[in-house]
Amino acid sequence: MADYVPVTKAVVPAAGLGTRFLPATKATPKEMLPIVDKPAIQYVVEEAVSAGLSDVLMVTGRSKRSIEDHFDRAYELEETLDAKGDKERLAQVRESADLAMLHYVRQGEPRGLGHAILCAKHHVGDEPFACLLGDDLIDPRDPLLQRMIEVRGTYGGSVVALMEVPPSQVSMYGCAAIEPTGEDDVVRVTDLVEKPPADEAPSNWAVIGRYVIDPAVFEVLENTPPGRGGEIQITDALKELAGRDAEAGGPVHGVLFRGRRYDTGNKLDYLRTVVQFAAERPDLAGEFIPWLKEFLATRT
Repeated sequence: MADYVPVTKAVVPAAGLGTRFLPATKATPKEMLPIVDKPAIQYVVEEAVSAGLSDVLMVTGRSKRSIEDHFDRAYELEETLDAKGDKERLAQVRESADLAMLHYVRQGEPRGLGHAILCAKHHVGDEPFACLLGDDLIDPRDPLLQRMIEVRGTYGGSVVALMEVPPSQVSMYGCAAIEPTGEDDVVRVTDLVEKPPADEAPSNWAVIGRYVIDPAVFEVLENTPPGRGGEIQITDALKELAGRDAEAGGPVHGVLFRGRRYDTGNKLDYLRTVVQFAAERPDLAGEFIPWLKEFLATRT
């Protein structure tokens, strides 16, 4: 393995148009849609910080200014809350601004996830980095990202998060061909296929939105032609790295994740996520769960 370099930076692609949530996302970024009372993107930044990554780069696009505003100070609001003596809400408002050192770069045009990650090249430099997609929320009780960083420290190269999905769903994900290692939750990735038909998938282990990536990916992405959907796919770049040795930026390993993941990428899964989060909130569950049971009883 090449000399160990710690992972200190996180990249959060947030340039998507959010067309599945129109008209709500016409003027509001989908990343700012609330999960109960906190925008989805804040949960992602909190996860990065919990894994020890306090340097976070957001890859944004047009009409995403509210993301920057959310993680900035809101002095007039803070002064109003302070004057009212509302210490609890004041702390909540300040929390997002104090989470991490936030940086921003614009993608410019929507050319795919691989291109969004390539936009981080100058900020990341020659260091490994984590990439967290905002559509996937990982329960803080399941420290997936920390485990992925540990695996990177052991094996070098890049690490993807893999979750087993039913055969009927493999066409929605990038899927991995895998080989066992000496660890139950770690596999060697030998191939990656983006959104394959069920009968062509190399396995039922799908790549979900967490990556720890070797900086060699930037050189690969610069030479990766558009793939599925006419976009530059990170799957294609990682497939290239999977065939390399440690001196050239490889290999690629996968962490088999069997924990709690919440999807916010479409309306139905978003609603499920909101209900699950609300049902586990101590300040809401006592009233929300009985109401939900009563509501459901009237619908059957």
